[in-house]
Amino acid sequence: MRVEVRGRQAVWFLDGRQVLMTTLPERSVEGGLALAVGGGTVSFDDVRVTRASSSAFQRVDAERLAVVAHRGASSLAPENTMVAQEVGRRSGAEFIENDVRFSRDGVPVLMHDATLDRTTDGTGKVGTLSAAQIGLLDAGSWFAPAFAGARVPTLAEQLADLRTRGGSLLLETKEADSIEDIATVIDVVRAEKMTGRVLVQSFDPQHLRWVRALAPEIPLGLLRDKLDADPVAVSKELGLAMYIPSGVALEARPGVVGDLHEAGLGVWVWTVDTAERWDRYDRYGVDGIITNRAGELTGWINGRGAGTGVSGTAPGGPVALGP
Repeated sequence: MRVEVRGRQAVWFLDGRQVLMTTLPERSVEGGLALAVGGGTVSFDDVRVTRASSSAFQRVDAERLAVVAHRGASSLAPENTMVAQEVGRRSGAEFIENDVRFSRDGVPVLMHDATLDRTTDGTGKVGTLSAAQIGLLDAGSWFAPAFAGARVPTLAEQLADLRTRGGSLLLETKEADSIEDIATVIDVVRAEKMTGRVLVQSFDPQHLRWVRALAPEIPLGLLRDKLDADPVAVSKELGLAMYIPSGVALEARPGVVGDLHEAGLGVWVWTVDTAERWDRYDRYGVDGIITNRAGELTGWINGRGAGTGVSGTAPGGPVALGP
């Protein structure tokens, strides 16, 4: 048996195969290490404690790829909604990826587009309505009749769900005209006590500089549709934990994965939805994949056998998984 603890995530492996996962580990005041067993008598022989990789976002040896559900499980449910988050969590995603914009009254809400037209029954720019008005819109009917009545969550609502039921957030800042806008987002993350389970990503380096200045404890990821000339230098200048290129961009220079790993950074790719490309980027050595098809990616990893298989994930605390 092997147990890995990284930040707020604990994963159990039996004979090289993942059988349990939780993002709600209990922590002692003294910070000691322990395996708690309830309702049984067990013995542990030859216990060894070793340090994990230097980066919480790098996988080591046969560790599994991180599964990141793009806008929630957006192939199965309306994007950036709570139902998409739930489906993504149950599909085996460690991270839910979502986008944040601001309502007229300055409340961070989950919305990818600058306008409401495509994914709600509202119209116009997101910032023309208050958070209360946005919360009344139907954000599900456009996807399928079964999702009629799904709402646009606030960032606070999303984080509260993740905190209590499990999961972490890859948060993309879509708009931020000033450091005050970023401060508003950070205030919500801190109020929900989720700084240890949020990674902020952006295409705009200035957003990341503002986050770093206000909340250096929150890890950062730089999104790229084309590789920088020197991704390592850019990552060090911004204080990144993660470099996140598109899969197509990475194909131009796959060797950059090794350079970033040597510098202590993790590498995720976006947004990849086919097994052929999952296999290609896995062979490049990436640490995680952002996908619209989290359940299918989890199943693909599971089908590869011991060492990287995933039996499933618990929505909150650890739950044993069937065969």
